[in-house]
Amino acid sequence: MTLHKDFQDKVKKYAELTIKVGVNVQADQPLWISAPLGTEDFVRIVVKEAYLAGARNVHVQWYDEEIMRTHYELAPEDVFYEYPSWLAAAHEWVVDVKGAFLQIEANDPDLLKGIEPDRILNYEKASGDALDRFYEAIEKDEISWSIVAIPSEKWADKVFPELPQPDRVPSLWERIFTSVRIDQPDPISAWKSHIQTLSDKAAQLNSLCLQSLHYSDRGTDLSIELHEDHIWLTGASKTPLGTDFIANMPTEEVYTVPVRTGVNGTVTSTKPLAYNGNVIEGFTLTFVDGKITDVSAEEGEEILKKLIDTDEGAAYLGEVALVPHQSPISNSGVLFFNTLFDENASNHLAIGSSYPTCIKDGNILSDEEREEKGLNESVVHEDFMIGSESMDIDGICRDGRKIPIFRNGNWAI
Repeated sequence: MTLHKDFQDKVKKYAELTIKVGVNVQADQPLWISAPLGTEDFVRIVVKEAYLAGARNVHVQWYDEEIMRTHYELAPEDVFYEYPSWLAAAHEWVVDVKGAFLQIEANDPDLLKGIEPDRILNYEKASGDALDRFYEAIEKDEISWSIVAIPSEKWADKVFPELPQPDRVPSLWERIFTSVRIDQPDPISAWKSHIQTLSDKAAQLNSLCLQSLHYSDRGTDLSIELHEDHIWLTGASKTPLGTDFIANMPTEEVYTVPVRTGVNGTVTSTKPLAYNGNVIEGFTLTFVDGKITDVSAEEGEEILKKLIDTDEGAAYLGEVALVPHQSPISNSGVLFFNTLFDENASNHLAIGSSYPTCIKDGNILSDEEREEKGLNESVVHEDFMIGSESMDIDGICRDGRKIPIFRNGNWAI
């Protein structure tokens, strides 16, 4: 792709947005960046923007997808039960120094297709256990962190197979630019306005004092109980030091936590789930008293079952997120095969760990107190999309009122 001036300007704005709004790097703050090979040009611009913003130092951890696949194909079986202690210590260092963490994605959705599912899931559990303190800091917003994405050839090939090869990566770039508001005259101001809109919607939901939600759609009849102390949040967060950041760019959701044992019924996915280099499609989950008791999928059923069996908490929900069908990413009509984007085009749920920030005083609760309030714990946190243009959601208030929250896939409040 020719790096004409308009494109270069957009890339620079994207890098600036990532640093100033996404992770919001502060003066004298360390930044850790995790990125795949193939993103070097963008990462270099991001690093420059970080130093211009006052970063103390910037560390980049590179990984190579081809080497990753070779590792999963040929490494000894027992390796997948291990996680390097030095790498776990490095992640904990970010927490200790109150640094910022940025993940840049450009992943091939089919990278690990055909790999033995046990290898993937065993390593997922090993890494989750080893990085428990780091993930705890992420879940509690103790550090600023963000995930952004840029195109790769294999990802673009998956998203736009109908386009001529030379047009695929540029088309994905443009879709990403639009989704993160780089097409706006002042992207930073556009983001502030957008976050305010989401915050107003979260405040409206919080004022309703909901006891539960009921979802109705083709293949979905699901009830989800909410704790009396639940809080609806947006993608905008704040560290204990008062630093604002946006964990996912793009973001279109407001979200909260369900009661662990308060989920009953059946839910059917409406978009594929790209999970660890595999695509899982057309799946239905049945819940009884919070736990997934039945699983079926048109594609990827084995790996979905392995995911749900990762640990006890992986069979329960940890997040409930609302996204209207009439939203920028959904309106684009593009299936990204990347949860960062697809979850922001659809109502979604997440199996696995919950965010304690979604409960009043959740950050200061002990593990026992979180369990008492029905918060789920797991090394897994995996979003899956359930929304459509025909989904209805009713909210049951604590005073018994029944309020339409969504009608025909969009806000009814």
